Amino acid sequence: MSLTLSPEAQALLFRDARTANTFSDEPVTEDQVRAIYDLVKYAPTAMNGQPLRIVLVRSAEARERLVSLMAPGNQAKTAAAPLVAILAADLDFHEELPKVFPHAAGARERFAADEASRARTATFNAALQVGYFILGVRAAGLAAGPMAGYDADGIDKEFLDDAHTVMAVVNIGRPGENAWFDRLPRLPYDEVVTTV
Repeated sequence: MSLTLSPEAQALLFRDARTANTFSDEPVTEDQVRAIYDLVKYAPTAMNGQPLRIVLVRSAEARERLVSLMAPGNQAKTAAAPLVAILAADLDFHEELPKVFPHAAGARERFAADEASRARTATFNAALQVGYFILGVRAAGLAAGPMAGYDADGIDKEFLDDAHTVMAVVNIGRPGENAWFDRLPRLPYDEVVTTV
């Protein structure tokens, strides 16, 4: 194998990692979340736009509201996870461009004038950051349970504002008993990669 990453790290982040469906009751600390963010903030984004925003659902009241908006198959595990993160795209990410992409004069104004382009850019780049977030959770030795089965409009209304839209909901914690389903098949290289 011509990979620089150690076999142990490959296993932790990729080969042995799967979506967790049950969690222990061990809490996820603020320090752990800060360490995760300190890794995932380096995800690549166009013009360094960094549109991902993270809402940590910690209170019982907020958790109850979120669970009611999840698809039936996701409700129990969302209720039981030690921590749940709502990952959202900031559709007004361009307001930060003078700070995060300072050498491009007028970048904020160009995005301000084109709402459709701004939304496409925000959601695409936030999706890249969501992938990094899952890897960051794994790098912390925790399990991630990313989900897309929810009432997106309901989550936007209950937890976000008009400038943000939900991309994923992720349960986070130490894996519990029977956390994993069997590994499902992956497509082989020759069915995915072509050369032209």
